[in-house]
Amino acid sequence: MDLGDLNQVSYRRDTDNPKKQNLPLVLDVLGQVRESVKLAIANRAWPLILGGDCSITIGVIAAMIKHFPDLGLSYIDGDVDLNTPETTNTGIFDGMVLAHILGQGADELRQFGTRCPLLEEQQIALFGYSVQAGGIDPAEIDILRNTQMAKFPLEDIDADVQTAAIQALQELESKSDHILVHFDVDVVDYDDFPAVDVPHKPGLALAQAQEALGVFVGSRKSVGLVVTEFNAAHDAGGNLAETLLGTIEQAIARQF
Repeated sequence: MDLGDLNQVSYRRDTDNPKKQNLPLVLDVLGQVRESVKLAIANRAWPLILGGDCSITIGVIAAMIKHFPDLGLSYIDGDVDLNTPETTNTGIFDGMVLAHILGQGADELRQFGTRCPLLEEQQIALFGYSVQAGGIDPAEIDILRNTQMAKFPLEDIDADVQTAAIQALQELESKSDHILVHFDVDVVDYDDFPAVDVPHKPGLALAQAQEALGVFVGSRKSVGLVVTEFNAAHDAGGNLAETLLGTIEQAIARQF
């Protein structure tokens, strides 16, 4: 079942709102995402959502919690996206996704769903984020020190990614019967996969990311996958798109 594409939206600089760039546009896209995911669930589909920046996961969760109120989230990402309009250096909501899911930040986004927060910290596992890559800001590092989210940073998982993914999945499964998987392709080391907006080095090897994704998506409790941040402008020959498609196909094969 293919519900088709939403209208294509590209980033545009919003100089009038330096701390909340393009908020009306972000809300419009999230509303479309939410309605499409609602339709998919109503038709008993297992949603695969291809983005787009990480903010689309807010719309996906807003649609899912009505059906899966105990929803857990595996957040596979090179960053942690815990900034708010008060702490951001860019004003781009892509870097504030988890903060809004956890009920912090702009009212329009943190209250986007039928409850606020959309998820509690205990319902989230952070997997693969790379402090060494330099994209995680001091305010976010402070939050990480005290968070109740399960933490699986790159330096702790690099030696055995599959075992770490199994452990992270077990933690989520112990708290939820339904798990959404968020996969930002920038979790992969830039040398392996340069078709991203925010390069990360170091990051996971592509093969490691594929192993982890297979573990999470293959769970009997997995209820959908969001893939974000692929930038075709950095993939002139289309080879990386084919590689990503193969990675997704192999992961989903473990679910069906």
